Amino acid sequence: MTNFSYLNRNNNIKELKETEFDILIIGGGITGAGIALDAASRGMKVALIEKNDFASGTSSKSTKLIHGGLRYLKQFDFWLVKEVGTERAIVHKLAPHLVVPEKMILPLIDGGTYGSWLTSIGLKVYDILASVEGEDKRKMLDKEEALEKEPLLPESILNGAGYYAEYRTDDARLTLEVLKTALNYNAKIVNYTEATEFIYKDDKVVGAKVKDIFTNEDYEIKAKYVVNATGPWVDTLRQTNHSKTGKRLHLTKGVHLVVAHDKLPVKQSVYFDVPDGRMMFAIPRGKVTYFGTTDTNYQEDKDNVETSLVDATYLISAVNNMFPDIDISLEDIQSSWAGLRPLIHEEGKSASELSRKDEIFVSDTELISIAGGKLTGYRKMAERIVDLVAKKYKRRYDKEFDEIKTKEIVLNGGDFKDSSEVQSYTDAIYNRIAEVDFNQKDAEYLVHNYGKQTDIILQKFDDLMHDNMQEKMIKAEVWFAINYEMACTPTDFFMRRTGRLFFDANSVYTHKDLVIQLFENQFNWTENQKEKSSKELDEKLTSILNFN
Repeated sequence: MTNFSYLNRNNNIKELKETEFDILIIGGGITGAGIALDAASRGMKVALIEKNDFASGTSSKSTKLIHGGLRYLKQFDFWLVKEVGTERAIVHKLAPHLVVPEKMILPLIDGGTYGSWLTSIGLKVYDILASVEGEDKRKMLDKEEALEKEPLLPESILNGAGYYAEYRTDDARLTLEVLKTALNYNAKIVNYTEATEFIYKDDKVVGAKVKDIFTNEDYEIKAKYVVNATGPWVDTLRQTNHSKTGKRLHLTKGVHLVVAHDKLPVKQSVYFDVPDGRMMFAIPRGKVTYFGTTDTNYQEDKDNVETSLVDATYLISAVNNMFPDIDISLEDIQSSWAGLRPLIHEEGKSASELSRKDEIFVSDTELISIAGGKLTGYRKMAERIVDLVAKKYKRRYDKEFDEIKTKEIVLNGGDFKDSSEVQSYTDAIYNRIAEVDFNQKDAEYLVHNYGKQTDIILQKFDDLMHDNMQEKMIKAEVWFAINYEMACTPTDFFMRRTGRLFFDANSVYTHKDLVIQLFENQFNWTENQKEKSSKELDEKLTSILNFN
């Protein structure tokens, strides 16, 4: 058992109750995780709470790209392109197993958004702003070269293509590894803990009253500063603090659909035009291809964001329109996800026109809130928040903290020199598991999910006695998720620790009874607790294909 385990939860809660922290972070998505790592690595006493599971909101529902923001050139947002482009390279260096190079093709079509000249100049500017080097630099392809790269493109209206590099990731895994890295600097982190109200002293926020979702226990966490990093719920907490004034959030919904790769067999990622003037991605990932996204205003239940029939039909029509040989229907969809973008509202602008920049709000009571921003820019967002807290801290307490270190802190599992070393390690893992009924795709799944932590899982795998090799591997992964990654429910495991619910839904159906049993045995669940977790998982399995 490790410190980051549900089985150690009572000890963690005891420390949360007894310590006055320098900073309490509310929100366990990528923004909160980044702040926790930055602050803890500078020497601050850090606590972080999340009302659901880590990355259960926006941070598991993105397009799962660490990308340089080519689309922001259209809005002349050069600062944002430069920042996220630079950050992309840094995050790849910190976790090369998890942030994986992915070539992107941008088809140039008759009447499309991008013409040949504009694309060539735009991608060149992109390379310069984002400091792109070597193989990642953009290339312009003529029609024949574009069709050779991607035969599915529409030959009759194709004029050529831009060809450039992006990076694919698993957003929930990235969030989790940032959190686990923060533990190395003594951050105290717990999920399923909801902030219910703020604690004040001399009209300043000095902590929060919280509720343990599992036990219904109420307790207090004291801190000199509190940061609201709750994404779509930022304004909800600002309202609790009576400080929801001035700028407000504008939530938009983004939906992605998943099909078997042979239903949309793109050879690499494609960034393509949609008839209504928007752009979409189609991204191959193992045995599947996923595509999206929508960008529509959202004012409904933030805790239950679902894919509608309108969303699904829109995305399917867009794919079928771009690729003449493809004919996807609703019956082909294996999974889906819908998430919210917490953008900053700007009068008169449509959802797609809103800036993706982050903004910081500080209330009269010193509640610090951050909203907006992108997955790619999480480290710089964290830096800005911790810089702000450090300055306030120095003014009030005359204490300085260490310099920013996150540019150099390798994330858990990511101790690789570069992508070629990741490949060598993957080949070694394949050689290790090939003799027990696994293939190259299985090795890639393990390494891209866990990095060098795969060794811990395979050690457990070797220790287990079980005839079915697939079930034996699931047992080893569940053991790791419970003991090393604060997984508390089967849904945590299938959805955010492994991504199986999105990218391998069939394996969830196959193994769900086994996984529920493993959690029941590990946590000594009552029959009611088991039924509740089983029902939650069944509801998630229904929601990924239930388009109302």
